[in-house]
Parts: sequence; C-alpha cells; structure tokens
Amino acid sequence: MDAAEILTPPMRIRRGSGRVAALLALVALADFLIFGDTPGINLFLFAVAVCVGIQFSARKPPSSSTAALLVSFLVLAAAPLLEATSLTGLAFCLGALMLVALISAKLMPRRPTALPLVFCRFALVIPLRLVGDIRKYLATPGKHLSLTGVQQSIALWIMPLVLAAVFVSLFAAANPLIEIALRSIDFGILLQFLDPWRIGFWLMTAIVVWAMLRPRLKRRDARSQAGRAFMIVPSKNAPLGHASLLRSLALFNAVFAVQTLLDLVYLWGGADLPDHMSHAEYAHRGAYPLIATALLAAGFVLVAMRRGGPGDYSPLIRGLVHAWIAQNVLLCLSSMLRLGLYVEAYSLTELRVAAGLWMGLVAIGLVLILLRILLNRSNQWLIAANLASLVTVLYISAFIDFPAFIARFNVKHSQEISQEGAPLDLAYLSSLGPSVIPALDLYLIMLPEHLIDRRSEAVTVRYYLARNFGMRRSDWRNWTFRAARLESYLLAPAAIAR
Repeated sequence: MDAAEILTPPMRIRRGSGRVAALLALVALADFLIFGDTPGINLFLFAVAVCVGIQFSARKPPSSSTAALLVSFLVLAAAPLLEATSLTGLAFCLGALMLVALISAKLMPRRPTALPLVFCRFALVIPLRLVGDIRKYLATPGKHLSLTGVQQSIALWIMPLVLAAVFVSLFAAANPLIEIALRSIDFGILLQFLDPWRIGFWLMTAIVVWAMLRPRLKRRDARSQAGRAFMIVPSKNAPLGHASLLRSLALFNAVFAVQTLLDLVYLWGGADLPDHMSHAEYAHRGAYPLIATALLAAGFVLVAMRRGGPGDYSPLIRGLVHAWIAQNVLLCLSSMLRLGLYVEAYSLTELRVAAGLWMGLVAIGLVLILLRILLNRSNQWLIAANLASLVTVLYISAFIDFPAFIARFNVKHSQEISQEGAPLDLAYLSSLGPSVIPALDLYLIMLPEHLIDRRSEAVTVRYYLARNFGMRRSDWRNWTFRAARLESYLLAPAAIAR
C-alpha cells in the first residue's frame, strides 16, 4: 500500500485559531507595555499593535495599501497620546480602533450620518463579546466541556510531567551547570503573575481586544423599527400643534428679546450698572444659566420643526424659529463675553476654559440646527454634524497644554504684573502640575523687587514642582512629548541658574 494513502490530509488552518493567537499575543504585549507602568508612549504602541492584529485576524485580510492606510489613520488618531496621556487621547484611540475593526469586518454603514448609531451598537456588545463566543464554542457539538474530559486531559499530562521532573533532577545531579541554573530560578517572579490585579488586567484587556478582533453589532429591536412607521401627529389645538407652537414661539422671542436688549446695553455697550453690582458680577451670574437656556431652546426647536409638523406648513412658524435661533446664537456669544469679563476679574481656571469651549460648541450646534431646517436635513444628519464638530474640537484640544496656557495667562494678567485683576493664586497653579514651571519662571523675572514674600512663595512652589517631576518614574514606556519638552527646559542652563 502506498504511504500516501495511509497519511491523513493536512489539517486546514482555521482563521479562528489566528484570532486566538492574536488575542494571547496582544494580552502578553499589554502586560509588558502597560501593567505596572505609568501611561505614556506604551499606550500608543499598544494601539498600533491592536490595529495590526485586527487586520491580521480579519476573515479577508486587507490589501497592503488598505492596511497601510488604516495604520496611518490609527497613528493620526492616537497622536494625542504622544503629546500627553489624557482621557481625550484615549477616547480618540479607542474610537479609531473601533473604526478600523468595523472597516476590516465590512460593517461600515453606507451613509456617514449613520456612523454614530453603528458605533453605539458596536460599543454595547463589547463587554459581552468574549463571554458570548466562549459560550457558543462550548455549546458546539463535540466541544462540550465535561468533568470527565478535564480529568482525562489532566491524566494524560501526569506521566510526562513526572518523568520530565525525574530527568531534570538526574541531569542536575550529573551537571553542575544545570544545578546552578535551577537554583538561580526565582520562583517569586513567577508568583507575581498570580497577582489578582494582574489577572484582572488581563481579563479586561482580553474583553476589549477580542471585541475588536471579532466585531459584531447589537441587533436592532424589530418592534422599535416597526414603531417608526407610526408617527403621532398632534392636532391643531394639541400641546404641540400649530396654535400652541405659534403662541410659544411668539412669547419666547419676546422674552429673549428683553434679555438680548439688556446684554446689548450693559454687556456690549458698557452702560453703568445699578449700585453694588460690577460688570464681572453681572457676567458671572449669567454665563452658565444662559447656556442651559440655549440647550433647552435647541431641544424645543427640534420638536417644533420635526418632519411632518406644523413648521413644515407654516411660513410664520418657520420665521419665528429662525429669529429665535438667531437670538440664541447671540445669547451664546453674550455668554462667552460674560465669561471673558469674569476671567479678567478673577483669573483663568480649567473649568472656565472648558466652559468657553462648551459655549462655542453650543453656538455651533444652534447654527447647525438652522442649517438642518434650511437644507431640510434629518436629525441623523444633525447628530453626525454635531459629533463631527465635537470630535474636531476635542482632537485639537488634546494637543494643547492647558495647565501651561492657564498659568501663563494668569501670570501676565495678575495684579503683581499688570497692576489689574486678581493676585496670582500660587496654590491653584501648584495643583496644575509641573507644566506651570515656565510660567512661574516668567513670574519671577517680571515680579517687582519689593514683593519679597511673593517671590519666596513662588520659588518654594517651583522647587517642589521641579522636585516631584524629577522624582517621577522614568521609563521609555511612559515617554511623552510634553514631559520631554519640560525635561529639556529644566536641563537648560537658564532654568538651572534659577
């Protein structure tokens, strides 16, 4: 009989085994790069590795040009992690990995406006993806996990392990080099891998990575989709009918006109306020409530201008809505001016920077609502456009060193330097971290000679910030551009001389 007839055909390598190998390799890489180390460039490198693993594990691997394009996109999205570790950078990195996974699995929607919903459906299944696949594997015929099977598997390994131990002991007795090598093994290092926190880190990493390697979308509820075909159209005199909306918009425009007129007179025009009230107080009391008002107004506009509603058939309602949106945009601009006046009087903080960015986003959102009405777009288009503006602002913000910007602004506008505004809050600056050290150096240079107490306090704050920065754990895995720039600054001769 021919030997070729006896041999069994070669086993075909399944793509599932490649995914498992990629998962184990990525978990091991995460343990080496991330666990126990300060976040830094290690997060960026791991994200690139996951991107490569996603393409390697795809059912149909992409072409070399597509793979290079996806990796380049991931590098661009994760670039904020090279500047400094932040929640914004992590969010962009995770979003880019989800997008790469969807593209590799050919789950991208045809219309870009549907991408936010697809992202939500993908995110909802990430926590349960690994558990669900394990259950499906064990439920497959011929792969049931039973106690008898486990006992048989263990029994098959008893004799090989016992004989291997005997051979090793004999070799150790015969060869002193082997004996020395065995004695040098530190079993304490092996016990470190049994740390519960480390095992938990492995599990969390495996859950997220496996969902990226095998992306699925949460199924839509058929009942909710069927319910979309039925829309409740209010009658003319209903709370959201033609008559009610017309009266509401007329009243709202009148109320907003009063607020707009007051802002034009006192805020923009600089008219004298009543006694015992400064422009800073007037600005501070209105900044945040007016933004809440604009958000509430935006929600009402979406309801009033829904498709098939009274706004589609009444030119008067559409005109009132346009006027109201314009007043809301002016309201947002007034809020930003209020915030600017308050910052001039009481200095800048991280919360006030975030408030300014938020006000700008709300103003953009109102303009997009107006465009949605004028261009007759859907709410899905409106959501996608607002998310695009939010992503753009957050991505740019991820590269800005806000603590350094705030410190420099407060130094230049402090009472000691500019003879206006509030005294420099050194305690707040110290809470912002070592990024404020260059601004403190500028403060020490520009500070008048007679303010000895302020100089001594600033020197003390700078000393502790520099000392804590120098005592940080230094490793190539936690390297960032921001830390490298500050380290170069501190090593410069001018900085050392201080």
